[in-house]
Amino acid sequence: MITLGVETATMQGGVAITGAEGSMLAEIRLNVRTTYSERLLPALDYLLTQTGLDIGQIELLAISAGPGSFTGLRVGFGLVKGIAYAFPGKKVVAVPTLEAFAWRLPFSSAPVCPLLDARRGELYGGIFAWSGNGFCRLVPESVLSPEGWIRAAAGVCGPERDKIILLGEGARIYRERFSAGLGEKALFAPPEVTPGAACVAYLGARMAAEDRFADPARLVPLYIRKSEAEMK
Repeated sequence: MITLGVETATMQGGVAITGAEGSMLAEIRLNVRTTYSERLLPALDYLLTQTGLDIGQIELLAISAGPGSFTGLRVGFGLVKGIAYAFPGKKVVAVPTLEAFAWRLPFSSAPVCPLLDARRGELYGGIFAWSGNGFCRLVPESVLSPEGWIRAAAGVCGPERDKIILLGEGARIYRERFSAGLGEKALFAPPEVTPGAACVAYLGARMAAEDRFADPARLVPLYIRKSEAEMK
């Protein structure tokens, strides 16, 4: 199944196309300081040109569903919905952003805690553990302060687990706090381990195999918390 993965929930997103059994065909990764609206469509056009595919040949649309940047999510959802409406019958899956991020470290013997900067001194995160042939949630997607995630990580480690892997921009921003709070239990993934559209595409194909499709008309991001405008 030819799958288009779209990651716009974070600043390190992009687009990817995978083929049968998740084989990588191409990926473009963007560290976006301008808006995705300026770079996403040109990136997709370039990706299609380089792979020799056209958008009609894409069989599955996998969108990183959040949590993450409100603006980025809206741009990504707009792209996927637009393609789905233009090509009726295309399948769509909404892939949890943090679970897809955790897939950068499959088979990890330690729990994996991806953390994204949610602004206002908070972090989007979740804690995942490898089980069988995929990740299970030890702590579901939430928005907490760094201290809240320190407590969550410490609770997950307990006496049975010695380490936890922290990854993402949130872990980098608050590294000193996590180091102080968790000590030697905290392992930090290198900075090049960032969210990727290829992981979104791969996990999306797995979800499609389980018939976990989304209705494009009802597809909405997983924001977790209200926007600043809604709060005000």
